[in-house]
Amino acid sequence: MVHSHSHSHSAPTDDNRRALTGALVLIVLFMAGEVVFGLVAHSLALLADAGHMLTDAAALGLAIFAAAMAARPAQGRWTFGYKRVEVLAAQINGLTLLVIGVWIVYGAVRRLIDPPDVEGGIVLVVALVGVVVNIAATLLLSRASRTSINVRGAFVHVLNDLAAFIGTAVAGALVLATGWNRFDPIASLAVAALIGWSSWGLLRDSTRIFLESAPAEIDPDEVGRAIVSADEVVETHDLHVWTVTSGFPALSAHVLVEPGADCHAIRRGLERMLVERFGLDHTTLQVDHARASTTPIELTRLPRG
Repeated sequence: MVHSHSHSHSAPTDDNRRALTGALVLIVLFMAGEVVFGLVAHSLALLADAGHMLTDAAALGLAIFAAAMAARPAQGRWTFGYKRVEVLAAQINGLTLLVIGVWIVYGAVRRLIDPPDVEGGIVLVVALVGVVVNIAATLLLSRASRTSINVRGAFVHVLNDLAAFIGTAVAGALVLATGWNRFDPIASLAVAALIGWSSWGLLRDSTRIFLESAPAEIDPDEVGRAIVSADEVVETHDLHVWTVTSGFPALSAHVLVEPGADCHAIRRGLERMLVERFGLDHTTLQVDHARASTTPIELTRLPRG
């Protein structure tokens, strides 16, 4: 019996955490100003964006914490370390996006029925400043590795805000040009739709990881066929492919080879194949010899009828 453990654990870098921290500072400073001007202008779109930016700030803070935890080494009972804290952070971010989206829809519907006076000029100016701030935050996060679902969750928050501010600026300009205040809640409904789409993506992907589904880009059946097509391999079973955290797929399998075959050489060959074809560099292979058949086979001529 031969066991193989191939490990390749990539921890978030300091550059990623610095990018997250820089984006957090920008978001918090602008969010405070947006709340003030949203109240002065009686703009639900600005307050909705501020509420969304609050979740951005929380998402960035959580992402920084999760990245720090994921970088800690495995120890004791935590044999995979704390890498799934990043997945938990992404799921929390998805849930907060969903809740804030529902709140925005509720407020927008009320204001469509009974629209308050909206200061279109203030809305336009604040939204344009928001576009600049979110472009800066987006550029910072674009330097971070978005192969991490944790960083991706924070990036999606900020990217949504950038699109939302563009929509809010358009609404402010239309209110200023036409005086029709319902453009403001209509813009907030567009923001809510964008938030709902983003939250669904994060919740879907993080749930797949928690349920230990195979990565979307890896077909377990294809992996199994590739293993049994190797020279001197008889069969494979107990094949499992799952994701520990984003960018960290893993595989385990029991492989039977022909009697007298070199288990060590076959294992090494399978490891190379799994890395090259499927990107699976964390594998646990149990390789055994298949039992030779010991039951004699007797051939009998049947009488002619």
